[in-house]
Amino acid sequence: MNPTDPRDRRPQRIAMLPGDGIGKDVTAEAVKVIETAAEAFGLPLVLEHLAWDADRYLATGETLPAGALEDFRDNWSAVFIGAYGDPRVPDMKHAADILLGIRFGLDLYINLRPIKLLDARLCPLKERRDVDVDIVVFRENTEGAYVNIGGNFKRGTADEIAVQDEIHTRKGVERIVRAAFEYAVAHGRREVLMSDKSNVMRYGHDLWQRCFREVAAEYPQIEARHMFVDALAMQMVLHPEKLDVIVTNNMFGDIITDLGAALQGGLGVAASANLHPGRTSMFEPVHGSAPKYAGTGRANPVGAVLSSALMLDTLGHAEAARSIEEAVADSLRQGQTTPDLGGSLTTSQVGDLLAAAVARASQATAVTRRAGR
Repeated sequence: MNPTDPRDRRPQRIAMLPGDGIGKDVTAEAVKVIETAAEAFGLPLVLEHLAWDADRYLATGETLPAGALEDFRDNWSAVFIGAYGDPRVPDMKHAADILLGIRFGLDLYINLRPIKLLDARLCPLKERRDVDVDIVVFRENTEGAYVNIGGNFKRGTADEIAVQDEIHTRKGVERIVRAAFEYAVAHGRREVLMSDKSNVMRYGHDLWQRCFREVAAEYPQIEARHMFVDALAMQMVLHPEKLDVIVTNNMFGDIITDLGAALQGGLGVAASANLHPGRTSMFEPVHGSAPKYAGTGRANPVGAVLSSALMLDTLGHAEAARSIEEAVADSLRQGQTTPDLGGSLTTSQVGDLLAAAVARASQATAVTRRAGR
C-alpha cells in the first residue's frame, strides 16, 4: 500500500488502546480529532477500540492477548495508546506487558520525540520565542538499560549485590543513528548531535562513538557533533536554539525528552512516536495515567492529539497532520486550554475546539484548491 497515492484507498486499521485513568479521557478527544480529519480530508482510516486496561487485567489476568503482536504486525497500520497505570496493579504488570511488549515485540527501535514550542508563553525559560525551541530527539527504543538483564545476589543482606546491565548492539546503534541522519536530510535540518557518557561508560558508548562517526561520514551535508549528556542537559536550558536533531541511547533519551517536554509547556503537550519504518508503529502521549484526575475534565488532551498528528503524518496524510498541529498551536496561543496551561476549558471542550478547527482547515484548503484551478 502506498498511503500517499490518492488512488489507493484500502482501509488503514488503527488499534486504539485508551489504557487507564486519564488515558481514556485524552484518547476520546484524539479519536474525535482523528475522525474529523478522516472525514474532512477523505482518509481511509478505520479506528477500532481495544479495551486492554486494568479492569480487564484484574478480571481475567490477561495483559497482552496471545497472538496480538502477530495480528498487529500483519493486519494493522498503527497502534495508538492513551496512558497506562492503575493503583490497583502496584507492579504495573499489565502496563509493562502491553507497552514494552508492543515496543519490543514489534521492534519499534525509534522513539521519535519532537520538542517544539508552539506558544512562547508556555516556555519556563526567560525571553524565549517559539522558534528558539525546535528540537527532534531520536531515542534508541529497544536496547540499553531497558532490556531488564541483571539480578540481585544475597538479596536483603548487608552483602547484597545488584547488577543491572546495558546492552548495545552494532545493529541497534547503527540503525538509530542512520534514522536520525535520514530525518535531518529529509526535513532540511542542519545538524545531528549524538549524546552519551563515553568518558565514564566506556564499552557500549565506544560502540556509539564509532558507529556515529562511520554513519556521519555518509552524510557530509549534515553537521555531526558529539556532546556528553550532562553538558547536553545544561545546553537545553541555556541555549535550546543551538540544538537541532539529537540521537542518544534509551535511558538518556528518556531523561532529556522529559526535560524537553518542560521547555515546550509540560508533559501534557508532548507527543511521541515509536517507529519501525515500513512496519506497524505505535503512537502515544508521554504523560502518565493520573488516576485521580480521570473523568474530572482536567486532563490536557493536546499531547494525545499531537501524537495523532504524528500518526497521520507517518501513515502518509501530511496535510491532515499539519491541520491538527496548526489547530493546536492556535488554541494554545489564544489561551483556549485546560487549567494546567492557564485556561478554563475542559478536556472535552478542547477536543471539540480542535476538531472544529480541523474541519474548518479542510474547507479552507478545498476553497483554495478550487480557486487555483
